[in-house]
Order: sequence, then C-alpha cells, then structure tokens
Amino acid sequence: MLQPSTLRRPLLALALLAAGLLTAPLLQAQEAASAPVAASAARPAAAVKKKAPAPGRKAQAAKPARHTKGGTAPGSADAKAPALGQTAAVLAFAAEHAASLNQPPEQIAAVLAQARILPSVQRLIMPTPAGTAKDWMAYRDRFVEPRRLQAGLAFWEANAEALARAEEAYGVPAEIVLGIIGVETFYGRIMGGFRVLDALATLSFDFPTGRSDRSPFFREELHQFLLLCQRDGLDPLALKGSYAGALGLGQFMPGSWMRHAVDFDGDGHADLINSPADAIGSVANFLAQHGWQRALPTDYTVAAPAGTAERAQLLAPDVRPTFTPAQMQALGARLSEAGQEHTGKLALIELQMGDAAPVYVAGTDNFFVLTRYNQSAYYAMAVISLGRKLGQMRRAGSE
Repeated sequence: MLQPSTLRRPLLALALLAAGLLTAPLLQAQEAASAPVAASAARPAAAVKKKAPAPGRKAQAAKPARHTKGGTAPGSADAKAPALGQTAAVLAFAAEHAASLNQPPEQIAAVLAQARILPSVQRLIMPTPAGTAKDWMAYRDRFVEPRRLQAGLAFWEANAEALARAEEAYGVPAEIVLGIIGVETFYGRIMGGFRVLDALATLSFDFPTGRSDRSPFFREELHQFLLLCQRDGLDPLALKGSYAGALGLGQFMPGSWMRHAVDFDGDGHADLINSPADAIGSVANFLAQHGWQRALPTDYTVAAPAGTAERAQLLAPDVRPTFTPAQMQALGARLSEAGQEHTGKLALIELQMGDAAPVYVAGTDNFFVLTRYNQSAYYAMAVISLGRKLGQMRRAGSE
C-alpha cells in the first residue's frame, strides 16, 4: 500500500520537473496501432489479482471471466522495457488534453514519455483461450476460502461503523460491500503491483492485436488518471494498481474514482488507497448510482426449464432482468416461493460447472447492478457468496 507521503506530490510540480527531460534525448518507442479492450468497469467490475490455478475438478478448468482488478508485479520482460518517449501518439494525446488539464502539452508529454510499454500487461489483457471450460465452483472456491473469510471478518470488525453508515446512506448491505472488497483486493492485501501510468499507457498506445479495439476507453482512462492526480495532488509516477489501471481497495478505474469516490471519513478528500472508510462509502455509492435498490434481494433459487428452446429463450437476455416470475414459470422455470412473490423482473443466470450440469439462479435488478462493477455473472455470484458466508459467520459468532 502506498503511504500518504508518496501520494501528495502535485502533478504540476512533477510535470515541471519532467519537462527538464526535454533537453536530453528521449528513448523512442515504436508508435502502435492500439487495440485494447477495457477491463470491466468495474469490473465495474469488476476489477488484476495474482493469477492462481483454478482449483476445479480438472486442471484445465479456468476461471469463467478474466478478473481485471487487483494485480501482480511486473515480470522480467517488463523490467527491460524502455521508456515510451515522445511518440506521435503521445504528442497528439498531450495536445488533445492540454486544455482540460490546464497545462502546456509539452509538460503532459514529458510525464507520459516516462511510461513504459509492459509486455505482461499486453499478455494479461488478452482473453481466455476459446474452448476453455468454465467452472463456477472452482471460481467460487478461489474467494470463499478460510484465509479470505478470516480477513473479511477482521475487516468487518475494524470498519463496522463505516459499513453500517454506508448501508444507511446508500441502501447497500455490508455483506455486498465486503464481498466486493474481498474479491477485488483480499481486503487490501492485493491492490496491484503495476505502475498505473505504465498500464494505462500500454493499453492506450500499444495494445496487442487479437481482440476488439477498446483503445479509446483506455485513452480516456489515462486522461481521467491525469485529472485525478492533478486534482488530488497525487504522483502519477508512483501510483500502483492493476494491469488494467484500477486502483485502491475497491479497484476503481480512474474515471470511476472521479465520478463515484466519496470522502466517507470526513478528512476532506476521498482516498481509496489508504482509507477503508472512503473505499466502503465509494463502493456503496457506485452501486447506488448504478441503480441499487434498498432491501431488494440479489437472486432467488430456480430450476431451469427442461426444454432446450425454453431455456435458450430465458438465457438470451443474459444478466439483464427481462421476465416476470409468471413469464419465467410459463416457460418452464421453477422458482422458489420467494422468487414467485418477486414484484419486478428477473434474469435466468447460468453458471457452468465444467463437465457437470450447470447451476442456475434467478437474478434481480440488484444482481444486474453488481455486473456493472465487473461484467461477469460469475463475479457477481462470487461477491454474493463471499458476503453471505461472512454474514453467516459473523451472526454465528455473536450468538
């Protein structure tokens, strides 16, 4: 975790210092035809933790969705990566955003020129190979496990007041906030080892080919990162996060930090890296701003229709609630009693189980909101499962 003393050097001062580098030759990086794909916004969601082998029944069973928040330290190939330098793309970016940053373009370019194109970021951003089996239980077990549960209970105990206050203010239960922070960063233990400037520059200016082009998204996140550093007096050369550029306990992308971070501890600024209270309030605020409904469950038990056509019809909208309980049942789904009494719409969520038969849940609008944090039903269900288990353990401990 970065210490406060490393986070308070203003961007302007840094840029002025970096501008001195313009008098010396700068390494030139090959200008790239960028083609990144965004990590889920959270991702939401969200959200690049250290990759671990999936503990499923089969060694090849992979996590259902690449988790883009969290992080590992750069590898040996990254250590050899030269500074980006003042490529045409860097100079164009600096010119485009000089007005919004209220700085001369040469000062912005001098900061960006110090970024490095990281091979590990280029590798990690690529999708899971086609045909790789998904296994919900293997994915769940990476997060709902003893060490993370104990860390979650300790985090709850230490931050009970902030969690209760966030629930009162935003309607988001403590279990959900705890589930997100636990899945994202192991309650602050794994917040990412990549320099954010390097990660965002890599994905903005030299994204590898092989998937859809989301370079405009990452260039805007790079812009938001520089705005954030300028506004809050943060050092863009010091901040570390995920390989997708996400930061802090809740792994917010810079744009989400700018839009949704709140000062929940009352010290005058929102610090999502060093302040658990600010992170708690900001996660709850993010969900509330994306439509979280107070007291609404996230999901209900359901058995999918036996008929292939009916099941496919219910699965077609993916995670977006589309069907009333009556419509689901008319298509052959069998909802729990609580699900039958639900007054809104539902989505049939399929969670694959490797070679075994899939399992299903009926997702509500709040389940859908969780996928705005990270666009994966598996992620949302992991957050729910971790939070539920923590709630059960805390209640059992108080009895």
